[in-house]
Amino acid sequence: MGKSRNTRRERDADAAVVEGVDGGLAQLVPDRDRARAWTLLLDGAPQSHVDLDDPAYLSFEYQRRLGHVVDLTAPPGRPLHVVHLGGGAFTLARYVAATRPRSTQQVVERDAALVQLVRRELPLDPGARIRVRSVDAREGLGKVPDGWADLVISDVFSGARTPAHLTSAEFLDEVRRALKPGGSYAANLADGPPLAHLRGQIATAAARFAELALVADPTVLRGKRFGNAVLVASDLPLPIAELTRRAASDPHPGRVEHGRALTDCTGGASPVTDASAVASPAPPPSVFR
Repeated sequence: MGKSRNTRRERDADAAVVEGVDGGLAQLVPDRDRARAWTLLLDGAPQSHVDLDDPAYLSFEYQRRLGHVVDLTAPPGRPLHVVHLGGGAFTLARYVAATRPRSTQQVVERDAALVQLVRRELPLDPGARIRVRSVDAREGLGKVPDGWADLVISDVFSGARTPAHLTSAEFLDEVRRALKPGGSYAANLADGPPLAHLRGQIATAAARFAELALVADPTVLRGKRFGNAVLVASDLPLPIAELTRRAASDPHPGRVEHGRALTDCTGGASPVTDASAVASPAPPPSVFR
């Protein structure tokens, strides 16, 4: 007979937690190589990886790159004000809390049932200053005080697609309002050939921020396969050299594009507006095989 949910952490390591949430079927799958680590999947699509014993460990490629942005936002150890649009298993919020104690963070995750599942099965450190709002990402962003955030991270997917209203120039106006002067914005973007969505997002960010950088696998940048790219934007110069070094030394090395080379990547794409915005493309089924 299986053990009860109350003793889940004592169960066989092969046992997954499976539960319906607002966004579909959530699965928490144990990591065979790390004693208290779990991968969150929604409808079969990997969303987050969390190691409760080592929250500074980032397994997913795109999360490592967002971690680099966190590391380079301020000198090591300095507390930050961070807004996370999209919660998943709160991987990046846990990372900030572990690497920058006394940081204050707001997580906006629309899926209230998912939030309850994660809080129950993968509890947050009660000492971490992390507030979670279960509302739409843009609505939650609108509640952030003017000039509050050092960093806004957008990692929102619904059905493996970024909702249209989180891709527009008007959305970035809200991001800028919430950021401190010189604060940074980082977005996890997903696209594949012919990279029309990615080009539009670069053009949109370039219309609102003075400095941009894009970190991605070279094959994704060349339009050879579907994958993630991390877009970083600020009005102050970005730490391109250090970001490039860190991305190149990742287990799956990434390339950093910036400056004229990055704006040339738009191929003449126009900034996206609320009136023209569409959701990001759905990944091909082969991505999750």
